Amino acid sequence: MNIDTYKIELSNVRLYAYHGVLPQETVVGAWYIVNLSAKIDCTDSIMNDEIDSTVSYALVYDVVNEEMQIKSRLLEHVAGRILERLFATFPLISEIEITLTKETPPLGGDSLSSSVAIKASR
Repeated sequence: MNIDTYKIELSNVRLYAYHGVLPQETVVGAWYIVNLSAKIDCTDSIMNDEIDSTVSYALVYDVVNEEMQIKSRLLEHVAGRILERLFATFPLISEIEITLTKETPPLGGDSLSSSVAIKASR
């Protein structure tokens, strides 16, 4: 069997956190949505059915959740920390795409969300 691409994905992970430039954002907080796709080498896990030969999406979620709880001013900084930690923790990951969305950002007008999207590879 020849596998071209294998990804694990977390879709629409909704977390409450305290990021923002304005002082009230770090006090009141907001809801955030994380969408993440990680390209991995899954050759061994397809053959042996062992969790140690793949990347557990539950452990990926734990990393995302922990990094989201660290206050930052910029969404770019939060997303970058998540990327760095995932690459450091899971050697099988070769590429990550993440979109971090803030619901109802304080823009001075009506907006459902604002987002940053980053794609990175080793």
